Amino acid sequence: MSKREREFAVGQLISDAIADANIIDVLAAAGMKSPEISVLSEEFLSEIQNIKQKNLALDALRKLLAGEIKARQKRNVVEAKAFSERLEAAVARYHANAITSLEMIQELINMAKDLNASVQRGDDLGLSEEELAFYDALSQNHSAVEVLGNEELRKIAHVLVEQLQQNVTVDWHLKESARAKLRVLVRRILKKFGYPPDLAPVAISTVLSQAEALLKWK
Repeated sequence: MSKREREFAVGQLISDAIADANIIDVLAAAGMKSPEISVLSEEFLSEIQNIKQKNLALDALRKLLAGEIKARQKRNVVEAKAFSERLEAAVARYHANAITSLEMIQELINMAKDLNASVQRGDDLGLSEEELAFYDALSQNHSAVEVLGNEELRKIAHVLVEQLQQNVTVDWHLKESARAKLRVLVRRILKKFGYPPDLAPVAISTVLSQAEALLKWK
């Protein structure tokens, strides 16, 4: 059995243990001094980096990140998708032996720090959590950012939240007529602010997906 195969076998045992128990309890058993501190905080990441059982640290970090990304998807679909793709790419590189366990742990830690930093983005942009989600939906296309600029996109995000709150019903996503009405509303708002017409269809679809996610979350 090769070293990587042994690591995989141990990793499977760890995965099973983490699946059957609280991750924090598993980390405490591994010798982590303060596993109960805020998960993915700077202190937590610093401690988990020093755990001797690197396979456990790697698997625990991956599961914690995946859980945090899944939670973010309920509030910000664009941001969650970006982090999910980033995590999947890192895992693929690790399984392909392109990076070592230590490098993978560092990459996961960097990702966790970026997730933490993303929480501050809304405050920095002067946007509420809902507005930030729609801002991300509109700005994921760099051409739109170049044409309109961040300030204009912030205004659109604010208007979208305001208008959707006034026009969305609890079951709107279940009725095609209601979806069509909101699609028209979003299209009008984008047109009013000069959002590039060729980019509008994708933006409208993403905005409606974001609206549905926020509705389910609330």
